[in-house]
Amino acid sequence: MGRMKKLLLINPVGKRSGSLLSRFSTFQPLSLAYIAAVTPPGWEVKIADENFGPIDTEDADLVGITAFTGNINRAYELAAEYRNRNVKVVLGGIHASMIPEEALRFADAIVVGEAEGIWGKVIEDAAQGRLSGIYTGPRVDLSRFSVKPRRDLMSPRYVFQSVQTSRGCPFNCEFCSVSRYLGTTYRQRKPGDILSELAEIEGKYVFFLDDNLVGYSVESRDRAKELFRGMIERGLKKRWWMQTSINTADDEELLSLAGRAGCMFALIGFESISDESLSEMKKGINIKVGVANYKKVIKAFHRHGMGVIGSFIIGNDNESPLYYRALARFLVAAGVDIVQMFILTPLPGTALMERMKKEERLLAVKFPEDWAKYRLSYVVRKSRGVDADTIYRGDNYIKHYIYSFPRYPYRMLKSLLGIRKLSSFVAIWKFNKAVKKGWRGSHYFREYPATFGSAPADAPPRR
Repeated sequence: MGRMKKLLLINPVGKRSGSLLSRFSTFQPLSLAYIAAVTPPGWEVKIADENFGPIDTEDADLVGITAFTGNINRAYELAAEYRNRNVKVVLGGIHASMIPEEALRFADAIVVGEAEGIWGKVIEDAAQGRLSGIYTGPRVDLSRFSVKPRRDLMSPRYVFQSVQTSRGCPFNCEFCSVSRYLGTTYRQRKPGDILSELAEIEGKYVFFLDDNLVGYSVESRDRAKELFRGMIERGLKKRWWMQTSINTADDEELLSLAGRAGCMFALIGFESISDESLSEMKKGINIKVGVANYKKVIKAFHRHGMGVIGSFIIGNDNESPLYYRALARFLVAAGVDIVQMFILTPLPGTALMERMKKEERLLAVKFPEDWAKYRLSYVVRKSRGVDADTIYRGDNYIKHYIYSFPRYPYRMLKSLLGIRKLSSFVAIWKFNKAVKKGWRGSHYFREYPATFGSAPADAPPRR
């Protein structure tokens, strides 16, 4: 019997910053666990994960690397190390899928899209010495997809076990590439299959990494309700969180079931309190619900013992110090339990990137080196009406405002009294701690004052 070949799957990180600074807000490379699960017999598979520190290069017959745009240069660096040792390298993930021609300069082969349906062909070609070029994975029929990810290969240090129940998004937000990457059809796994997977997961905490667990139709909402009922009836007792859209708050039955099934909080993309910015982002559902109703949305989740992670984007056109002050006050007054705030970034594959190229508004264009700045915390585009310094100062101002005394303890007390569920509140407090740590570790934290005008005494000093 010949030697078993070794497949090394790598999750690159490189410089750890932002949410990666906390174990509570760092998430499993589930895509690699799925790749491991569909790898044919005859291969020893290992997942090397940089979420917990740099990895050492080791012997392998084939290396597979996944990457986002922000860490693609680390992926290219690792690929070069292995190719210099005559080891074949396959690159995949959203960045390589959006710009396969660039990625192919740094690897022997590229997998575009969903890898599960094409991975057998990739492995066969690698074994036969004919691995090359671009492999395009077909959209997986999740209703018939029964593959379980190789959780045994992922680090036990993660707080949350990641679970995926759907793929695809019918929306086409200007800043997002999910619909191009995973398609516009919302594909769903069957509740029974999800419940079986949940029952086998060790540990208490779960993150549903679906872009929208509840979905976009009456049928998808019914599926979510069936899933939540199943979690209650089976007594799974998981504590979990999800991503969903703003109109989920309209369904009291769904919220009740989610809360009873163990949901601690939901991430909702509010994005902006400016109708003009929402319109430019093509956030139609947010405009329909209305900024004036954001507080009602948060209160609806609170009624059922769940917190809200409010996701916001700054750096849009026509913002100002006045807007940043208003947003900071809104975040406290509205009772947003956890604030996730990014700087508007035109990522590859998005309509925003195409528009910025056409309008010649990109500031960082030395690729691939400048991809390191496309990590949602750098100003990489010219914003009309607001300059980069003001955006960074605005980011610091808002976060200083919501994390300073007495507003920070006030926000936490408001969350506790609004949710009235200690277990959810503890998770919210830990997540806030992780987000605050990420902000204080950001590249601009000490570079810009956390105010407009005269800086308060406790603001980060200028260098």
